[in-house]
Amino acid sequence: MGHGSSGAHTAPPAAPAPRGTLRERIGRLVREVVKFGAVGGAGVLVNLLVFNLVRHVTDLAVVRASIVATVAAIVFNYLGFRYFTYRDRDKGHRTREMSLFLLFSAVGLVIENGVLYTATYGFGWDSPLQSNIFKFLGIGIGTLFRFWSYRTWVFRTLPGREPVTRAETFLEHEHPTAVRATDGAPAARR
Repeated sequence: MGHGSSGAHTAPPAAPAPRGTLRERIGRLVREVVKFGAVGGAGVLVNLLVFNLVRHVTDLAVVRASIVATVAAIVFNYLGFRYFTYRDRDKGHRTREMSLFLLFSAVGLVIENGVLYTATYGFGWDSPLQSNIFKFLGIGIGTLFRFWSYRTWVFRTLPGREPVTRAETFLEHEHPTAVRATDGAPAARR
């Protein structure tokens, strides 16, 4: 066992493993953002269509019409998130999931409609175009909060997925010959 072969053998395997893990995490996050965006984009359309329909068909004030539209979008989004974006996440605690979803959706509703309320009643910007602009801006700000809260608290990752990745990475770093031997490749001699 030479000093050079031991040091040279340990250093190269350490570098590739974290990159692979990082790539996997980034890949999962990108797929999640794309799915969240697809459902959210459809939810924005539902929100804006219901908002403008309620404004033109009823005599509700702007912010009340917006709240009705936001609630319609929340129902639409829950179904899309549960059965499309986060269908692989923990489904064992539906009561908890629904309670947290409604709680964070209510906070998002306040953020979204707070922007519209401020523009309408604080600055007097209440033309149909201005209302739609500030409704859309409020949706955007509320969406940032919703994405963080839904993925962190509501649609949680199933337990056991991340630790397996960590265990494989640990084995690659600490015992590279054992990992190669289990893959069917011959173990290197020391």
